[in-house]
Amino acid sequence: MKNDPLRIAMWSGPRNISTAMMRAWGNRPDTTVCDEPLYAHYLATTGRQHPGADEVIAVGPTEIQKAIDFLLGPVPEGKAVFYQKHMTHHLLPNIDRGWLRNLTHCFLIRDPADMITSFIKHVPDATLLDTGYPQQIEIFNLVRKWMGKTPPVIDARDVQNHPREVLGALCEMLGLPFSERMLSWEPGLRKTDGVWAKYWYKEVESTTCFRPYKSKNEPVPEHLKEMLATCQEHYSQMHRHRISVD
Repeated sequence: MKNDPLRIAMWSGPRNISTAMMRAWGNRPDTTVCDEPLYAHYLATTGRQHPGADEVIAVGPTEIQKAIDFLLGPVPEGKAVFYQKHMTHHLLPNIDRGWLRNLTHCFLIRDPADMITSFIKHVPDATLLDTGYPQQIEIFNLVRKWMGKTPPVIDARDVQNHPREVLGALCEMLGLPFSERMLSWEPGLRKTDGVWAKYWYKEVESTTCFRPYKSKNEPVPEHLKEMLATCQEHYSQMHRHRISVD
């Protein structure tokens, strides 16, 4: 219906610019945001030892249906847009996919070499499934099948280098007016940030805008080269569908 809220599910892997993207959307006057609402269920189910895992589980929700009910229920503050920051690896195989039909899906991708070298500083024993790349392509293909067309895909590097152009094109695809407020925000944490913010958001806490991409030139450890190759394959499949402003 015309007055139904737009529920945007932005699917990203870890160590992307997903939190900065949440800042951009959270700065829109018509939008409210939520931060990784499936995280507690993911940690409680898998037993993965992420920084602050016990705190995340304690605040929940660990029951997947409660998380789904929140995402599909009344939008906080009655806003017209409900932006949901999701990590692809949090959508575990045991979770039914049917409820995803009620969301509008977008995908945020990042070059795997940059992602892996950042992620292993927080999760040294990272596996392929921890990277989220296999799950991202699965969700992407599922949504594309449902829609009968390709959902929006944006690359982190493109957003960093051309934020206005990429976000403007994304808003247009979503049927929303672009807001200049998406390009800058106040520094610091937010009440909408997860309790894990103190472990993961140190860098973004000081940001006030998207910063141009800079290569860190960090090599991927030799024992992770096979994982890197697999991630690159998944990334390449999605990269060809990205919003391009070149």
